Amino acid sequence: MVDRGVSALSLPDDWPAHPDPILALNRMGSFDWDLDSGLFHMDAQAHEVFDLRPEEYNDHPETLAIRVPRAEAYRLDTLVAQALKDGSENYGAYFRIRRRDGSLRWTHTQGYIRRDDTGRPRRIIGIVRDATDELDELAARREQADQDAARREQTNVVQLTTAALAHARTVQDVIDVLKDTHGLTHLGATSLVMGLVEAGRIRLIAEGPAGSFVPGTLITRIDEPYPMSEVVRTLTPRFIESPEEFAEGYPILWPHLTDLNITAAAYLPLIVQARPIGAMGLLYSDRSGFSPEERNVLLALGSSIAQSLQRATFYEQEKDVASGLQQAMLPRTIPSVRGADVAVRYRSASLGRDIGGDWYDLIPLPGGRVGAVIGDVQGHDTHAAAVMGQLRIVLRAYAAEGHTPATVMARASVFLHELDTDRFATCLYAEADLSTGVVQVVRAGHIDPLIRGTDGSCRRVSVEGGLPLGLSAEFGSLEYPVGTLELDPGHTLLLCTDGLVEQPGADLDDGMKALTALIKDGPDDVRDLADRLIDVAEERGGDDDVALLLLRRRGLDAPRSAGRLQQHVAPGDPEALTHARHMIRAAVRAWGARDRADEVELVADELITNALMHTEGSAIVTLRVLTGTDRRLRVEVEDSSSALPRRREAGESGVSGRGLLLVDLLTDVWGVEARGGGKCVWCEFLVGGHP
Repeated sequence: MVDRGVSALSLPDDWPAHPDPILALNRMGSFDWDLDSGLFHMDAQAHEVFDLRPEEYNDHPETLAIRVPRAEAYRLDTLVAQALKDGSENYGAYFRIRRRDGSLRWTHTQGYIRRDDTGRPRRIIGIVRDATDELDELAARREQADQDAARREQTNVVQLTTAALAHARTVQDVIDVLKDTHGLTHLGATSLVMGLVEAGRIRLIAEGPAGSFVPGTLITRIDEPYPMSEVVRTLTPRFIESPEEFAEGYPILWPHLTDLNITAAAYLPLIVQARPIGAMGLLYSDRSGFSPEERNVLLALGSSIAQSLQRATFYEQEKDVASGLQQAMLPRTIPSVRGADVAVRYRSASLGRDIGGDWYDLIPLPGGRVGAVIGDVQGHDTHAAAVMGQLRIVLRAYAAEGHTPATVMARASVFLHELDTDRFATCLYAEADLSTGVVQVVRAGHIDPLIRGTDGSCRRVSVEGGLPLGLSAEFGSLEYPVGTLELDPGHTLLLCTDGLVEQPGADLDDGMKALTALIKDGPDDVRDLADRLIDVAEERGGDDDVALLLLRRRGLDAPRSAGRLQQHVAPGDPEALTHARHMIRAAVRAWGARDRADEVELVADELITNALMHTEGSAIVTLRVLTGTDRRLRVEVEDSSSALPRRREAGESGVSGRGLLLVDLLTDVWGVEARGGGKCVWCEFLVGGHP
């Protein structure tokens, strides 16, 4: 019940240190709910209303679940959420709690919503009080009303129960509503039994209270001499108005019910579209018959329950189909990647057809590289899942063909734009070279990645992004900037969809900060960390799916960097070029590669000079020692030009054109890769010894 005429409350500013004495005198408890922290503080009188000892409550509203039945909690949550959303200043409601002794008591609450200057709700202060006597008095007055009032009350019971059933999406939800809401309590039923028809049999899905189960009735045939079987066969309700009638009509069942003191029963067929889908029985211990009005109310109730069960069954079937479709679209297995520990997780948040288009993928690439994909197709339906599956396939194909990360994203956007769909998708593609730790990242409207260090620290990596897939092709903006980051041995790259970040009432930055803190406090193992993050998402609930991919670069099995030096060389700065040469010479000797020092210095000098001469920009020189099955020294020269180097034939007297020939002759392996807005020319030298 909702109290519409609620006046604003006024509690002391130093509550709860000095609670209002007037509230205490009226046996009203007060509470202060901090919406930012989620803490729900209550004073001593409020603890008494909820029949809670101080040590049983930890200032989190979830703890009240031991006293507030599930259906009541759902109704209260819906009421408060609506008040927060529609800008209300206050709300009020009656709800029931189950006390320590098992008895149910009515409780009334009033809450006043305090908002900040922007209108965002920050705090709710209010009162709670025991309203059982008040409602019992109201019930007593109703009992004295005439027959018309009684009929209206019974009709209201059906309406209340039907309203509660409207929120039931699964068969278990229907059962919970019937067991926990006040509708059946007002009908006075002592025990409930319900079964569904499956393959010519009746399967028991609910019975209560505890201890009332009859052996042998879990699954029964429709032709057996039980009342539920009879109403399913005949499609006619069966009203039993005395113990003698029960014993005579059902001699096999009756001996098992004598301890329950049953005096009457109503068995109702649950019929949808002229077909029985099950049966329900209500057993009473305080009546000896049913008036015509009561029979009509029960028939109306049975019809409402049948519709809800049918709807719930369809939801569960659709959920199975949709989940199966979604799982078929996701990778069945994640390939093992040498040099990395990988964990992927997926959490589906919705029921029925409302599934999301979130996905993840891991793509092994040549040369010890691996592509990691995370994405989210707009919408929550089977169409979103179907589009997701197609996108996953084309992204994998484009990456495996050897295209650069920016090209992979651009082609995927064109593909989605040309599909017969109005959906777009956010996506992030990261291509990692596990031998060097260099990761190239392309972002299409997706949230940024995070990196966790070996010390547990976690940081968000800001990556310049482009438009979501589909939209960039529609608007002719297919240029996707490529960000480059370094993943050191032991560091973990974390990619996720926004279902893990977004929280009701919080913006994206706050969600990213909360996720960063959660990762920092999480376990070291990527699988354990992934489990922890999904558990938190499950506890938090929410209407969005969650896809998660963690990639941790190992430092033992795969080639790893045993040292790294970097130097920025600007054009027209001979001193910077000299410093770079000194750095190279000193590093090569310090790393135990004296026998190849001249070759390394000559090749590095050639690559730096080419970058400065032909790109009209600066160069970034990086030296690494890679250890694995062999020991290699790697030189990388990165510039801002996307033009690839060309080998030219030098004449007999030519003084240029021999640069790449020298690189090819003096190195063991070399190559070029797109990186960011330019390229990186790299080469490696096999070296022996130890630093």
